[in-house]
Amino acid sequence: MFLATLIAVYLDALEDPFTRRLRLPRVVALLLALAVTLAALAGIVALLAPPLVQQTDELVAAVPRYLSELDGVIRRLADRYPVLRRAGVASSERGLMTTALLGAAEFVRTGIIPYATATGRIVIDAIAVVVMALYLAVRPSLYRDGIVALVPPPHRPVAREILADLGATLRAWVMAQLLAMVVLAALTAIGLWLLSVPYWLAFGIFTGIVALVPFFGTLVSTLLPALLVLGDRGFLAFLAVASVGVVVHLFEANLVAPIIMHQRVALPPVLTILSVLVMAKLAGPIGLIVAVPALATVMVLVRHIVVGRLYGEGMGGQVPPGARGERSVRGVAG
Repeated sequence: MFLATLIAVYLDALEDPFTRRLRLPRVVALLLALAVTLAALAGIVALLAPPLVQQTDELVAAVPRYLSELDGVIRRLADRYPVLRRAGVASSERGLMTTALLGAAEFVRTGIIPYATATGRIVIDAIAVVVMALYLAVRPSLYRDGIVALVPPPHRPVAREILADLGATLRAWVMAQLLAMVVLAALTAIGLWLLSVPYWLAFGIFTGIVALVPFFGTLVSTLLPALLVLGDRGFLAFLAVASVGVVVHLFEANLVAPIIMHQRVALPPVLTILSVLVMAKLAGPIGLIVAVPALATVMVLVRHIVVGRLYGEGMGGQVPPGARGERSVRGVAG
């Protein structure tokens, strides 16, 4: 339901130009927005799928060799520096990197692969989410009024303000997140290509996808290509490749996001990381996707109900001027 809501918010934002400029009916504009989205995805897949599949296959085949080289580097460091040896970084028979990556692979195997291999379930779930999103986007007032009707009459004005704030916040997050994913994927791929890093396209697309998961996605997408070159090219190449990831993410967080959004709804980094951990435990891979917008939703509710109404502080339950425009919950990754 939450995924359907996010897609509905995205479709609503995309259909605005068709409704205002072309004077199309809302239903037609929404269907056109969906068609444009599917066509864009099909074009991207047709353009990038062949080299991406080839690079991914080559990367998977080369993983054992890279793991062996990384374990060798770590063991040599442990022999040179006794404190590392006493810390147990090289005590495992498989090696530190092999053990860590096998643990990550176990999460993928138990959390993602069973769902991905259930083709029928994926199709049914995807169709259900898209259909719900279309219904939500076509008649949002029906569901908004239904939620407000469940609230006691004296508090219904506040309920409408909360829903308006939620809509603006989620809309800002969806659009900012999509653009951030594109920017991160493109800049990372270009940077890795300039450094002649193998599988640069696969790592670029991976960076864009894991940008959905704050902090952890940034950390993983920065370290993986750097670790890939550590065994072959040494520590200086590792620093150079890691620097590309750091610079790209800093550029996106401090230049791209502020240009896109005029206002920000700051999410405390500790709460953001905690929300990712909790949602991953509760809902698996889907929880990773919805962790940040779910936290933003909770923060809006806390701001309006707890701080504004119960404590009588801050906004006092009122949406500040400009809040019904664009809001962003980006800025956490930095």
